[in-house]
Amino acid sequence: MLILVTGGTGYIGSHTCVELLNNGCDVIILDNLVNSEREVVDRIAKITGKRPLFYQVDATEAAAVDAVFSAHPIDGVIHFAGLKAVGESVEKPLAYYKNNLLSTMVILEHCVKYGVPRFVFSSSATVYGENEVPFVETMELKPRSNPYGETKAMCEKILSDTASRNPEMSVALLRYFNPVGAHESGLIGEKPRGVPNNLMPYVTQVAKGLLPELRVFGSDYPTPDGTGVRDYIHVMDLAEGHLAALEKMGRGVHIYNLGTGRGTSVLELITTFEQVNKVKIPYRIVDRRPGDVAECWADVSKARRELGWTAKRGIAEMCRDAWRFEQLHG
Repeated sequence: MLILVTGGTGYIGSHTCVELLNNGCDVIILDNLVNSEREVVDRIAKITGKRPLFYQVDATEAAAVDAVFSAHPIDGVIHFAGLKAVGESVEKPLAYYKNNLLSTMVILEHCVKYGVPRFVFSSSATVYGENEVPFVETMELKPRSNPYGETKAMCEKILSDTASRNPEMSVALLRYFNPVGAHESGLIGEKPRGVPNNLMPYVTQVAKGLLPELRVFGSDYPTPDGTGVRDYIHVMDLAEGHLAALEKMGRGVHIYNLGTGRGTSVLELITTFEQVNKVKIPYRIVDRRPGDVAECWADVSKARRELGWTAKRGIAEMCRDAWRFEQLHG
């Protein structure tokens, strides 16, 4: 299959490209490089021995997107491109609504126009909001705590409505939880620009001495140690989940949680990182961050049952691989 991966030089996108190429797919990457580097294409090629095609294109620009679709017989799309920081979305809601909704609509419009039958969407557990854990795919969506989650829920609705009018389409909505770690080669990983918004790159930068300390947002949540609990998943497990969805989903709309099914607190993650990597992480408790929930972890039984997919790597591997990447490329 020839698969178009939007946001393919980004964190999750790049690892998914590796998984696709290693399993016989051809890959086209479409990315505007706003939060990634072109050198990632070279690293993907080094890992896999195959070079994906690359277009520096913004997914919101219809004419540029059309040029890519018209030039290649695309069999499927995996759509990652979008703004993704919960806290930033609270500060800049309009930017998130504009970018995330428009990019999805433009890519989807061209899938319909050119008869591309498979669409895998990078959704998020934030769509569940303050539902009780574990989150199950059949729950009512409550993403009211932040605009980022709202954009993901809206995009899911757009995709579902479009698929209902185009019965030849297969759509997978992948609600994944907190990706961490890096490829075991250390060649690709999470490398945000500026101060990290996500926990693990912040931890690795503190470990390397690039930042003085880790800020832990809140210690008064109703959790065992008072810090937020999340379902952390190794990014390569997540990449394997995308391939499974692409290959095994049938026609219509299919929703899957991709996580480990287990919650880990911020302090637990810090402790594991210190033990695995033999490095100290100084941290300071600060106020809660707007838009955050106390607990977020998945019921992953549907993905296991229908896709034959389950996460294989644990917190120790996530901490080890993230630190290896930071040491080599941070």
